[in-house]
Amino acid sequence: MPIHFLSMVKRILVTGGAGFLGSHLCDRLVASGHDVICLDNLFTSQKSNIEHLLGLKNFEFIRHDVTEPIMLEVDEIYNLACPAAPGHYQYNPIKTMKTSVLGAINMLGLAKRVRAKIFHASTSEVYGDPDVHPQPESYRGNVNPIGPRACYDEGKRAAETLFFDYNRQNGLDIRVVRIFNTYGPRMHPFDGRVVSNFIRQALLGEAITIYGEGTQTRSFCYRDDLIDGFLKFMEAPKGVIGPINLGNPTEFTILQLAELVVELSGSKSKIVRARPLPQDDPLQRRPDITLAKSVLGWEPVIPLRDGLARTIEYFRSVDISRFRAPTPNY
Repeated sequence: MPIHFLSMVKRILVTGGAGFLGSHLCDRLVASGHDVICLDNLFTSQKSNIEHLLGLKNFEFIRHDVTEPIMLEVDEIYNLACPAAPGHYQYNPIKTMKTSVLGAINMLGLAKRVRAKIFHASTSEVYGDPDVHPQPESYRGNVNPIGPRACYDEGKRAAETLFFDYNRQNGLDIRVVRIFNTYGPRMHPFDGRVVSNFIRQALLGEAITIYGEGTQTRSFCYRDDLIDGFLKFMEAPKGVIGPINLGNPTEFTILQLAELVVELSGSKSKIVRARPLPQDDPLQRRPDITLAKSVLGWEPVIPLRDGLARTIEYFRSVDISRFRAPTPNY
């Protein structure tokens, strides 16, 4: 009689695991039967995102800052820890740079010691304010290294350098993904991102404030599509290391996004052009996902209208007054 084996249960570390994307990744990994360690210092995330997992035998939460080393025995690491919204990462830019660089060094050192496969969540911000559109992985970017966004942009660029040097020097199995704008349930109402700002303002009946003229563009990927991409990337054969863009290539202006939020929420909020465009804010942002489609067989399937409806429903289901802004800048 043939012997049937279950697929291997892995012990997986997720840094930033209580955040918007990290908590959904933990959900998927726990549901797959893996032993999951969620590591987070709860600076911009909240424990409520993982509260439903805390009693499960294959889930463990550790409150810890990735800028400090930690000794664990794991098979895989997903390195997602870092403030991602401009108001949050600019609140303490030195800490942001430390999180990207020291966090990468500590997680890479851990992966080297235990020979773990390691995934790094980089960002489309490595392309800066691009003069190539859409942005392929071969584009090296147009980043201001001394501007107010540089702590995040250059921190993520330096982290990518470290990952590829660990791969070349130590043969570490790395996976580097560049994430474009992502949205969905569990976004923090005060994270300062455009989707959460607009939905919060619409549901509270406040004016929806646009930076500049609202003609700048973004491409919005729903969280489920993105997490699918994460998992496909980690399951890819050794040698598929990236960087790989993950995002939705359908492009919208910020004004179109605001109008869609008003429509779907049924809000009577007015759209106002109340604030100047921030320094170094990209005027265009759209991923070239040719590589993800050909190498991973991945592309997003959830349209913005559907994803926004689900996100608005989530915002309606929570008491926004119980959330506090993680920083004064949002």
